[in-house]
Amino acid sequence: MKRKLGKNGPLVSAIGLGCMGMSGAYGQSDENESIATIEKALELGHDFLDTADFYLSGHNEMLIGQAIKGKRDKAFLSVKAGMMASPMGYGAVNGHPSHIYHSVMHSLQRLKTDYIDLYTIARVDPNVPIEETVGALSELVTKGIVKYIGLSEASANSIRKAAATHPVTTLQIEYSLWTRDVEVEVLPTIRELGIGLVAYSPLSRGFLSGELKNPEDLKDNRAHMPRFQGENFYKNLELVEKIKKLAAQKGCSPSQLAIAWVLAQGQDIITIPGTKRVKYLEENIASEKVTLTKDDLQSINAIMPIGIASGTRYPEKFMSILNK
Repeated sequence: MKRKLGKNGPLVSAIGLGCMGMSGAYGQSDENESIATIEKALELGHDFLDTADFYLSGHNEMLIGQAIKGKRDKAFLSVKAGMMASPMGYGAVNGHPSHIYHSVMHSLQRLKTDYIDLYTIARVDPNVPIEETVGALSELVTKGIVKYIGLSEASANSIRKAAATHPVTTLQIEYSLWTRDVEVEVLPTIRELGIGLVAYSPLSRGFLSGELKNPEDLKDNRAHMPRFQGENFYKNLELVEKIKKLAAQKGCSPSQLAIAWVLAQGQDIITIPGTKRVKYLEENIASEKVTLTKDDLQSINAIMPIGIASGTRYPEKFMSILNK
């Protein structure tokens, strides 16, 4: 299944591959299995590969570079930049043009390519006008180094300013059954402007898979996220149990139901569930075969209305850099 990225963008796979987890975001990963997963995605025609230069300080890009060797024409590379890596994880946001120029050149080297299909500002720098950041990207488009420009986690106001500077093809933002606040203002704005939505974390970092049972089982960075902690965890688990029942009635997994729901929200939306294993890649891709009726969608909406999830998406210290 292919969908058009925005009003004037290219056709890409409706279900792409989020590659962040291949670089230690959710515990250890096996590089050979990760590469095999990327290769399998391309083999099955799911060409949208999402990465960032700050995923383990470039490791993720180098991994993808290995996987697409000899197959560059089959891959649509989506790269995010603008967040600084630090020993404690992600650091400050940097949207200065000089940083953007520096970052894209390093990404090209690590990916072993001479162009990037979609280059996305990971977060809006509150200290740099968005017009300056996008202006730098516009120059990269003119030079053929970048084909399309994207934003991530941007407010409606920033999206309008950016789009007035240069055509913006996509907005990447978290969108799932338990993260629906985008529907209030951001989604109507990008639809007005003809910008496509790249929905990340459609499985809510694995919570909607139905496989998590106790917060103590988490040994990765999810343990620091409010929705995975204490009472929040168990309240959210009650919602997932209801989704599991609906999925069973549809003859699909909870993960497939969650992905199918995101895709059912509009033809201008693609989603990038992350995985580092071929098994889960194939399960995610099979979500395309799940058809949700009007009654199904009403039942799902009754369980998961906007704002139903307990806890914020990120720890408080990170919330301040979202939706600028």
